[in-house]
Amino acid sequence: MSELDPCTFVLFGATGDLTRRKLAPALYALFREGLLPPKFNVLAYARREKDDEAFRADLKEAVKKYAPDLPTNDDQWRAFASLCFYERGEFDQPEGYRALKERLDALDTERGAPCNRIYYLAIPPEQYETVIECLGSAGLAQAEEGCGRWTRIIVEKPFGYDAETARQLNNTLLTHFTEEQIYRIDHYLGKETVQNILVFRFANELFEPLWNHRFIDHVQITVAEDIGVEGRGGYFDQAGIARDILQNHGLQILSLVAMEPPVSLDADAVRDEKVKAVRAIRPLSADELQTAVVRGQYDGYRTEEGVPPDSVTETFAALRLHIDNWRWGGTPFFLRAGKYLPERVTEVAIQFRRIPQVLFAKMERKAVQPNLLVIRIQPNEGIFLQVGAKEPGPAMRLTPVDMEFSYKEAFPDAPIADAYERLLLDAVRGDASLFARGDEVEAAWNLLTPVLHAWQERRDTIHPYFKGTWGPAKTNDLLGPDRAWREP
Repeated sequence: MSELDPCTFVLFGATGDLTRRKLAPALYALFREGLLPPKFNVLAYARREKDDEAFRADLKEAVKKYAPDLPTNDDQWRAFASLCFYERGEFDQPEGYRALKERLDALDTERGAPCNRIYYLAIPPEQYETVIECLGSAGLAQAEEGCGRWTRIIVEKPFGYDAETARQLNNTLLTHFTEEQIYRIDHYLGKETVQNILVFRFANELFEPLWNHRFIDHVQITVAEDIGVEGRGGYFDQAGIARDILQNHGLQILSLVAMEPPVSLDADAVRDEKVKAVRAIRPLSADELQTAVVRGQYDGYRTEEGVPPDSVTETFAALRLHIDNWRWGGTPFFLRAGKYLPERVTEVAIQFRRIPQVLFAKMERKAVQPNLLVIRIQPNEGIFLQVGAKEPGPAMRLTPVDMEFSYKEAFPDAPIADAYERLLLDAVRGDASLFARGDEVEAAWNLLTPVLHAWQERRDTIHPYFKGTWGPAKTNDLLGPDRAWREP
């Protein structure tokens, strides 16, 4: 890897949960691995009264708690901490940004990081536009003439709450930044197994010729959590599982599974094909909004802290989607996501079509199982292919067996890094391949917004389910009589 440009990482929301849990451990891990630029600074901008030393102490406590395997009592920690600084200021007051600019200029002079900057918005979504506008007004959105080569901004999810608010946020960003400067982050795209979907498909001649409606009966994408809202009831009730998971994680995974081969691995070439895949998804008709969509709520949700007693916010959602192009015509895609399901798991299940009932026609149909390919994104990352085999003995009995690839077993000396490490490093490198583009985000919202509006109008369409189950029983109706949900 060539030497990276020196830069300053400007962190908005430095005292928040995301910084403590993910960003601080990720930045420190990258530093220990020698992957950050030789001249690199972290400048936090937040509201609380604090100085550099107090901020460094907070970072140390966060790393000790959320990344206990990383040492914090050695010279490397002290070297990393010396790169971290704190500037107090309000998000909506111009004088705060003038002070921020002065501090950045001073750091550029003192530490030789000439004006290349990354702004990370680890703040509540309702504050995004305020900070973006203030950065633009303060002259901080573009690299200064004769000083530095680039400025970038990383925006966390949720990126809008529906199609209209997503377009408004995009317009605000594009008023002050160019599309090439904007990095819309979805941490799922930083996971090794999500990235491996592209490699698995396009680097192996064995599977890509079968990757179409002629051989694949349907695709299931599951994003399951085995916990509830965990004290975040107030936030979650404003979002719901469809906004929190399906609009971003679910459709991002679908686009990688469904996309056509890109002409190269450049960021825009990959994202062009992802956008085409999402745009090819057939919009749900008025009837399908009743028959191809299921939403549920786990028992006890309305008693969670911060949740209204009459809430109809969904904690489970499932969709049946069709992609109207030659590759996928007639092959349905099923997406489901939920809280308090039996286990924490994210996976893609590719169900191939059944073989013709000729050679094994005398056997029971259920004895001859179709092939199944499972891409496990988390946990126990790997790829599993189910094939039919004959049981030992004189009788012709078939049984499904697994051919498995496990990341942990195949790469025992290369543990899978946290997704934020990969994404932060890519932002420093200027590689936007694993970040969503504006038109991709809007295409996803255009698909999902009619569903959200239909739910607002029909409060009686939410189905209860018990904790530890795979959602409402009605979810089985989405698949029809000859299909069943896979239980990981």
